[in-house]
Amino acid sequence: MPSVRWLKSLMMPQRLDARDAGFAAAFAALVANRRESDADVSADVAAIIASVRARGDAAVAELTARFDSVDLAAQGWRIPASELDAALAGLDPELRSALDMAAARIRAFHERQKPMGNDATDAQGVRTGVRWTAVEAAGLYVPGGRAAYPSSVLMNAIPAVVAGVERLVMVTPTPGGTVNPLVLAAARLAGVTEVLRIGGAQAVAALAFGTENVPKVDVITGPGNAWVAEAKRQLYGIVGIDMIAGPSEIVIVSDGRSNPDWIAADLLAQAEHDPVAQSILITCDAAEADAVAAAVERQLATLATAAVARQSWADYGAIILVPDLGAALPLLDALAAEHAELMVDDPHALFARMRHAGSVFLGRHTPEAAGDYLAGPNHVLPTGRRSRFASGLSVVDFMKRTTFLDCGPAGLAAIGPAGAALADAEGLAAHAASIRLRLGG
Repeated sequence: MPSVRWLKSLMMPQRLDARDAGFAAAFAALVANRRESDADVSADVAAIIASVRARGDAAVAELTARFDSVDLAAQGWRIPASELDAALAGLDPELRSALDMAAARIRAFHERQKPMGNDATDAQGVRTGVRWTAVEAAGLYVPGGRAAYPSSVLMNAIPAVVAGVERLVMVTPTPGGTVNPLVLAAARLAGVTEVLRIGGAQAVAALAFGTENVPKVDVITGPGNAWVAEAKRQLYGIVGIDMIAGPSEIVIVSDGRSNPDWIAADLLAQAEHDPVAQSILITCDAAEADAVAAAVERQLATLATAAVARQSWADYGAIILVPDLGAALPLLDALAAEHAELMVDDPHALFARMRHAGSVFLGRHTPEAAGDYLAGPNHVLPTGRRSRFASGLSVVDFMKRTTFLDCGPAGLAAIGPAGAALADAEGLAAHAASIRLRLGG
């Protein structure tokens, strides 16, 4: 019979010490663990996409009835605008004030992201430039039911509105007919133009292809479960997407002088998202590592989301001991985390040397949770080490740039002969002729 102490030890996170002989291999395994869906999800999603493409609304309605117990024919595909108005009007004043503050801060931050085009004429008289325009329609996926998140509505819809997207179509599942009024209120506040009570891979496919009841969109953004993420991956190219999002993650770096309870709360704030979320502490102080581990256990004892958070912490959490902050830096970049908190005396110096992270939270008084709701920067961020090459959701995700060129007679006379020579070298005679005919040659 296993002892209670042995069973408890199984629920503790991984502990690594950068000075141990086996550290490099153990850390490499930690980095390589992607915590993402298996091949079964891929096959299921492919079948759903094929069904929606072939049968349109009929397939979406059948899948919605099967997975959400919602009869779209009886309840209607769209949630009426009057329900959105009523949800916003019915908010508790304090909650309405908080939602207004969040929307205003998110909008102000994203207004600063709007790209500027350029237009210049060079010494040869050739005019070149870039023009940015918004996509015509965007689909916003918002998880539904009782655990829905209004913050996700604001973070996805407001950048689209700032970009100038005219049609914002939100899809959100309503399992058993359950609609979260706070999500509807956020949709009205953010400028969503229509809301459909559908979700899952079938909703993503319907937005990508368009059906009688679901408008075709140009870009689909927003978080979802493994089936939603896989549907976006498979449909990329037919429609634009924000990113392939996996389980949430955070890396906290501390110099041994942070409040262990604060660190523990921040680790658990990430762990409570999902049993496969990941929370990692990198610290320069062994006593702090022990104090944080103990604080996590104390807080788990009273945490309403303890079942999920404990599994995440036990299965994927880690505490890494390093000799100094310089040794923490390569670990930070290798983990390339969705969120990185720098709970150190001089976070700006460490941040200046960092290369990879979705979003960075500077100083001991900047919890990641503030960024989740209303600080301003977007909380839709690359996971699974993808911040090495990807960025968080922005206004630019709802826009595309078009380059333009105006040679005029003088400009073409100046650069055309060289262009024709290059066309000859590549063996493309029609290319060369299209230039030389205009030059009179």
